[in-house]
Amino acid sequence: MANHKSAVKRAAQSEIRRMRNKSVKTRVKNSIKIVRLAASERSSEAALKKLDAAKSIIDKAAKKGVIHTKTASRKISRLTKLVNTIST
Repeated sequence: MANHKSAVKRAAQSEIRRMRNKSVKTRVKNSIKIVRLAASERSSEAALKKLDAAKSIIDKAAKKGVIHTKTASRKISRLTKLVNTIST
């Protein structure tokens, strides 16, 4: 446990950030799951709409620093590739 006043404050800040990051990561995972589900149902219009929403969520997570920018790009790329295979 933290002994100094500054260390106590830092621990509290870290806990708040951890909870915020956790919720953002969960939101990213759920949006990816929604796109994959739409793609498995072979509905290209719904999948494209859900893909756009997922792209936005993933980009925001990268912008906030919750996930790395290259991780975000990789996730978006793979989802786009998946949706493009069903739309053709």
